[in-house]
Amino acid sequence: MKMSELSECSGVSVASIKFYQREELLPEAERTSPNQARYDSNHVDRLRLIRALVDVGGLSVATVREVLAAAEADIPLDWAMGVAQHAIPGSVELPVESTRGVAEIDRVTEEMGWTVSADNPGRGMAARVIDSYVQLDHEELLSVLPAYSAAAVMVARTDLASIALQPSRLRVSETVVVGTVLGDSLFAGLRRMAQEDEAHRQYAPVQA
Repeated sequence: MKMSELSECSGVSVASIKFYQREELLPEAERTSPNQARYDSNHVDRLRLIRALVDVGGLSVATVREVLAAAEADIPLDWAMGVAQHAIPGSVELPVESTRGVAEIDRVTEEMGWTVSADNPGRGMAARVIDSYVQLDHEELLSVLPAYSAAAVMVARTDLASIALQPSRLRVSETVVVGTVLGDSLFAGLRRMAQEDEAHRQYAPVQA
């Protein structure tokens, strides 16, 4: 197909396609003449993936390049997942000095028996939240950590279960990085829906 047809099929403008080509995010197209190229369904799929990572995942184009490179590289899947985790907007590093949040998260990690790298961005994110709880005088919220941790295990197992459904190593890697980047948005959306439903069940006024 021509670039105009690729644009129509993918929903991505011709200008954006050319930009992604310059940024080396798209596979090389088959050249039919010096000024013409032929695209196929692989290009359509890649464009949709790029748009999902940018529009839904909130990644920059430069970060998308890193994530896609990790998906295509012959590296262990946990490494690819680490690249994706560090790419997610909002990831934070651990504070230089130990804080209450760091101590609480490390305690939960030990109690859950998790194997977590020291630079996992989730440690910094969770520690910052706990430090905010303490600063806002809401330490009672720390009581939910065990329940949140158990729920996180369930979600992680669900995430990884989808990997076994993929037909190839490339699709497996792609699922790891896409699921990691987009999964946060999916779960946040579902959580908010469940919160509204549960609040309605528990606190909605009883109709006379």
